[in-house]
Amino acid sequence: MSVPPKKRRFCGLRGAGAGGQFARSGRRTRTRYSALAGAMVYPEPSRWGAPDAALAPLYDDVYRADGVLSTVNVVEALQEFWQVKAARGGGAGGGGGALVIYESVPAAHPPYVCYVTLPGGACFGSFQNCPTKAEARRSAAKIALMNSVFNEHESRRISEHFIEKAVAEARASFAGDAAAHHQDPSAGIAAFRFMLEANKGRTMLEFQELMTVFQLLHWNGSLRAMRERQCSRQEVVAHYSARALDDAMREQMAREWAARERDAASGAAGGVIRTELARAERELRAARLAARELRFPKEKRDILLLAARLAPPQQQQ
Repeated sequence: MSVPPKKRRFCGLRGAGAGGQFARSGRRTRTRYSALAGAMVYPEPSRWGAPDAALAPLYDDVYRADGVLSTVNVVEALQEFWQVKAARGGGAGGGGGALVIYESVPAAHPPYVCYVTLPGGACFGSFQNCPTKAEARRSAAKIALMNSVFNEHESRRISEHFIEKAVAEARASFAGDAAAHHQDPSAGIAAFRFMLEANKGRTMLEFQELMTVFQLLHWNGSLRAMRERQCSRQEVVAHYSARALDDAMREQMAREWAARERDAASGAAGGVIRTELARAERELRAARLAARELRFPKEKRDILLLAARLAPPQQQQ
């Protein structure tokens, strides 16, 4: 592969460790992608490398895509990546195959925003200031492709070490949510650990939709309600592992938030949905601009927007 010798920056990764110069084309792929790994949320950047010969060319596509978009179509490269995985039997999402789904945010003027959802449920958004809808799609595809490639590394597989670190981070994250919602995070943390234990060997992108389901159940208060009904963790995980995060689940949660809004309004303490929606919007925007995985805040926002439509207008004011 011939790469112009001029050094380039990976533009647009605000607050995510970007700005380091790329290696010249003569350096090894591992070194080249160590520079990129600082922009990701994944650990041990010095260990990234191409997982096998079939996927290695796509590392070069990601490298060339920065500043050479006229010669590399990152949208096609992302689709090809997941088609290769599906053909090798490593596709995520069960029967979902290698389908990559794009969602453009309606807007009358720039900057435009686009989200892309990968097989397995992980979601990324355009992280740059995009003047066109096509550029927004390419921006989302670029960061999704980078994460897809890095996800192939062994350190992204769920292991005992990974579980301990993830649970510690979840405990710290849920602590803030618990304070905001007056919830005991212990039920959610315990279910999260059990769920990780049951999915050892999978990668985080393959596991993302199931994890998002349980994040939403904790946020929505459903895990606590199931614990009060004395449902076992095994029963809860088994039930929701077989369910997709679909419109029916979103509508069920939205109706629960609409009911909370009605209850709060009857006690002259309305605005529950408005407050929660503002928080979800802030989280989603921060995750998108930092080029982080953002399925959870995006689903929260979508559920709350639906809840706002379901709640009577007079109780939204």
